[in-house]
Amino acid sequence: MALERLAAAPTDFDFVLGDWNVRHRRLKDRLVGSSEWIDFTGQMSTQAVLGGYGNVEDNLLNLPEGPYRAIAIRSFNPQTMSWSIWWLDGRMPGQLDVPVVGNFFDGVGTFYADDTLRGKPIKVRFLWFAVTPDALRWEQAFSADNGDTWETNWIMEFSRI
Repeated sequence: MALERLAAAPTDFDFVLGDWNVRHRRLKDRLVGSSEWIDFTGQMSTQAVLGGYGNVEDNLLNLPEGPYRAIAIRSFNPQTMSWSIWWLDGRMPGQLDVPVVGNFFDGVGTFYADDTLRGKPIKVRFLWFAVTPDALRWEQAFSADNGDTWETNWIMEFSRI
């Protein structure tokens, strides 16, 4: 049952609501100069929560070594006018990733976080694009030099079911 949306709720992420087929392209190794991409499929279903001030995205990722489930949790902070996005991977159910935080400008959502990779500090960037009402794109990039350069390491292209 979907609960009532609050009148003042933001609409930034409404474009992701619904059910989607996903084409994934992910670098085999990150921040090591790899150019080998792994392609796989998946599905995603997103519904609004928190009266429209958030949403939950349920994912099935069909990696070559076997499928797994994950969720993204998003919430909007009306004081800062920013969104936070957390990732919970079903293979590590006790570990919630550091949230990326950001907002939308000219139709593109840009979100950043400070994290670590192999024990070293990195910056993480997510980009969200509503290509058409029935096509979306998401990109993840890492930076080992405090954001001076970025390596895009995961691209998801969504088509509405």
